[in-house]
Amino acid sequence: MALPNRILLALLLGALGGMVGQALAPGSPVLLWVVANLAEPVGRVWLSALIMVVIPLVVSTLATGVANLGSLREVGRIGAITLLCFLCLTAASSTLGIAALHIVRPGATLPEATKQELMANFGAELGQAGELARGSLWPELFLKLVPRNPVQAAASGDMLAVIVFALFLGLGLAVAGEKAAPFASFLEALAHVTVAIITLVMRVAPWGVFFLIFAVAARFGWRLLATLSSFVATVVLALTAFQFLVYPLAVKLFASRNPWEFLGRIRLVMLTAFSTSSSSATLPTTIRVAQEELGVSREVAGFVLPLGATLNMNGTALFEGATVLFLAQVFGVPLSLKAQVLVVVMAVLTAIGTAGVPGGSIPLLMMVLATVGVPPEGIAIVLGVDRLLDMCRTTLNVTGDLVTATIVERFSWRRFETDH
Repeated sequence: MALPNRILLALLLGALGGMVGQALAPGSPVLLWVVANLAEPVGRVWLSALIMVVIPLVVSTLATGVANLGSLREVGRIGAITLLCFLCLTAASSTLGIAALHIVRPGATLPEATKQELMANFGAELGQAGELARGSLWPELFLKLVPRNPVQAAASGDMLAVIVFALFLGLGLAVAGEKAAPFASFLEALAHVTVAIITLVMRVAPWGVFFLIFAVAARFGWRLLATLSSFVATVVLALTAFQFLVYPLAVKLFASRNPWEFLGRIRLVMLTAFSTSSSSATLPTTIRVAQEELGVSREVAGFVLPLGATLNMNGTALFEGATVLFLAQVFGVPLSLKAQVLVVVMAVLTAIGTAGVPGGSIPLLMMVLATVGVPPEGIAIVLGVDRLLDMCRTTLNVTGDLVTATIVERFSWRRFETDH
């Protein structure tokens, strides 16, 4: 059985087992002992295995991704347009995810008693809200963007400072060029190693998902799972709206193409992305379809699409923004406007650092949760359905790469016509 099917089966079995136990013996000491001493420890060890690679993952993938841009003076208009498209689409998708959760508010449907019970279980993490609750975006957060000691920032979990350091590292690699080739090769190898670790950890994901969902269902029964269904429907609806409304509008306005013809020509890419849940695995198909079906030049396809597989994660940003707001609603954690702005910024930056493999966004999402004071262990509540959402958001990711490629092609065609 394929891994996504095994994870979905583990989700169903864990939910069923937990709800049966909760229905037959609510509050049973035996059931609570199993949850506290077996299910939750095993599930949390699996989560720890994911989060332990977050720092090397961000530093390696983000630095090498920026370094691949080369000199901005050389790439000129192509690099500027590409980065602008990536940032705008990613910020727009994250904002849409947060807006959808504001409208539907699936996390607010939990009874107050259930919220209090959740906070009693995960409340220890609320003390790690950091400076956000006491400071402001300006100047406190701005002053902390550039870390004096990147090692200390990594050790303390200051994700924003680590991301900025990785950006500077990538720019330094680009400026140094061949002199930094050995170090660039090391970072690329580190990126491959971290991706391999995530792949290994995801192999036991069915067991981790089973125990995590069993613990949640055994504690809270059908109430929490009903809320989870509403969350999934809301996120899928937001992803669908971005895929079939925002992308076609961008293609029409900025690429001067028929949006429905565009979607028809890239259906193979969408199907491949949905089935593999991996932007990296889809990349060969993406490049071929861009050149053969969309008429994108080899130069633009070769520059934009590999970069997009690392830097452009629109679906991931939407999912992260929606998940942070959902879990904040579940735990009753109020997020101010400045906190929500920070969520959008973090979603954009962490989406850039996300590996293009199944489950690659989970460790980074946990760091975003901790940054705004939402218990990162709360990700267990949505982790069981992450596989379905991962398939949907990966489709959005690769479509965004192709949308950007068509826009860049339109604004750069004169250059290539002159060169040839």
